[in-house]
Amino acid sequence: MKLVTKFIMILAIGFTFNLNAQAKKPTIMVVPSDNWCVENGYTVEFDNQGILEVVPDYIAAFQQNSDLLLVISKLNGLMADRGFPLKNLESEIKSINSTSAIDAMRSSKSSGAEVAESPVDALLNQAKADIIMQLTWTINTTGPKKSITFNLQGLDAYSNKQIATAAGTGAPSFSAELPVLLEEAVLSQIDPFANTLQNHFDDMFENGREVSIRVLRWGDWENDLETEYGSDYEELGFIIEDWMADNSVKGRFSTKDATENMLVFDQVRIPLYYERNGSQRAMDTRRFASDLSKYLRKEPFNIVNKITTRGLGEATIFLGSK
Repeated sequence: MKLVTKFIMILAIGFTFNLNAQAKKPTIMVVPSDNWCVENGYTVEFDNQGILEVVPDYIAAFQQNSDLLLVISKLNGLMADRGFPLKNLESEIKSINSTSAIDAMRSSKSSGAEVAESPVDALLNQAKADIIMQLTWTINTTGPKKSITFNLQGLDAYSNKQIATAAGTGAPSFSAELPVLLEEAVLSQIDPFANTLQNHFDDMFENGREVSIRVLRWGDWENDLETEYGSDYEELGFIIEDWMADNSVKGRFSTKDATENMLVFDQVRIPLYYERNGSQRAMDTRRFASDLSKYLRKEPFNIVNKITTRGLGEATIFLGSK
């Protein structure tokens, strides 16, 4: 009888977990594509540590293109109708503006250098959406009729991998309203697109989010990744690799590069959530890397180290000093 009761309890727990997994929806944010921003002249040049980069200027796009807000609102509505939590691009930009004003006044204590971060990095870091929906569209005119050609890409915000796509041209219509033309064009494809996004998120829920972790050493550190620790005289590089196997979801990761000076792990699967003070919080790359950082700071390693991040999906730990 007890065995039957235990079996029923296990089934109930498994069923509840499965329901939770299925109930979770990825947060998404709809953005105009880089191509659309370039084509329409909404870009800004950014000095990324001496390298000039051209990135989308979303602020100018929202201020100068009245169609953009209509298009984003329509797609937001279509996804909200399918139960997807949304990050609103315009709201996030307003939040970034206030943060940027503070960062503009911030500088290094020793060198006086300013904070270096691209506008797109700032947007992604603050929004922390799971999936970016990137939209390109053009309006076609044939006599009195109009139609829309669109290309919708679903991108994993952490790995930047394309996970879903939908493209096509809507039927010509006498309607002159852009949101109506867009809805007519995408409506037949939005459900398969949303299902693909959900399947990707379900895979992440079960197998973890994919990120990259790098471990580097400062040039003035007296040790390196071949230094041996512990009673087994294990090299530090293998010790870190073992930690990665123990802490990534299902031990899934790839060691891309390994030398005495660096370790590069990609396709590292980290959990989507972790427990803290009885509540569930979203796990990000920095939080996952900080656990490795703490491990290396403890006995027998006692390695002082520093963590930096680039975008949402990459963290680097520098060994030897802060």
